[in-house]
Amino acid sequence: MPPATSLVNMGWELADGKHSVFSEYKGKVLVLDFYATWCLPCRDSIPHLIGLQKKYEAQGLSVVGLNVGGPGDERLVPAFAKQFGIQYPLGKPDEDLVRFLLSDSDAIPQTFVFDRQGQLVRRFIGYDEETGESLDRAVERSLQTAAH
Repeated sequence: MPPATSLVNMGWELADGKHSVFSEYKGKVLVLDFYATWCLPCRDSIPHLIGLQKKYEAQGLSVVGLNVGGPGDERLVPAFAKQFGIQYPLGKPDEDLVRFLLSDSDAIPQTFVFDRQGQLVRRFIGYDEETGESLDRAVERSLQTAAH
């Protein structure tokens, strides 16, 4: 029997060509945000994610933006990041990560909050003010939980 699917070795390629995997973030609270440069709710969520990263980075929060905008969108990311002043890492997710996390819905943005043990705490599909408040609460609760 094959092993159960696990996120541990799934990952993404960052803009600098470095490949990161989920397990590198053990001990941190990880927010993975699947977005596209042309997606209006994605654009609405970016300032909120930037604020979260700035506010909680010192407490162990890592935000990573993963582009799923389709062919041609990837080349627009550098200008997009500059326009919004994005300081957190941006990358392109591996296909197995996209299949695993977005298999039941390809709506974007999708934002996943993982605790310090790498367990999924909360998944958000779409973005509005209420989502932002719920995202804050999920991150704050996760940061209060000690790493094992």
